[in-house]
Amino acid sequence: MVNKLYTTLYKNIAIIVMIAIFFIADRYLKYLALNNHFNPNIKLIGDIFTLSFTANYNIAFSLPVTGVWLNISIVAIVTLLLLYIVYLIIKEKGAYINIILLTIILIGAISNLVDRISLGYVVDYLYLKHFTIFNLADVMISLSAIIYILLNIRKKHV
Repeated sequence: MVNKLYTTLYKNIAIIVMIAIFFIADRYLKYLALNNHFNPNIKLIGDIFTLSFTANYNIAFSLPVTGVWLNISIVAIVTLLLLYIVYLIIKEKGAYINIILLTIILIGAISNLVDRISLGYVVDYLYLKHFTIFNLADVMISLSAIIYILLNIRKKHV
């Protein structure tokens, strides 16, 4: 019983640390981008994948949605997501993976929201040729959302 408690505690701490590392890495890379550390661009994989600063006034992956309503919508979505996570923690004891994935989405959204509120745009720094420019928070949001959807679609079909 005690070993299981410690195992669960260590697993929870490891997950929190991992999420914190991604958040801190994203904030640090944004700091570097804002302070011209990626000028000239830093080649990660030739010209295909580089570190390059871009101010993104639009929504994810530079989709052309802007303005005050975008900010209001993002704050509302972040608030609803946070409330849903709290609900899952309280009511759904078996929703552990969902809580983790939704928390990663929330942390990524908060990182981008901090930029949007403080700067008026989101700092993007990962340029993928022939696709878009994005940041680590976008990766956290997108991958976690895809995994969340796939896991929950799979549950409904089982």
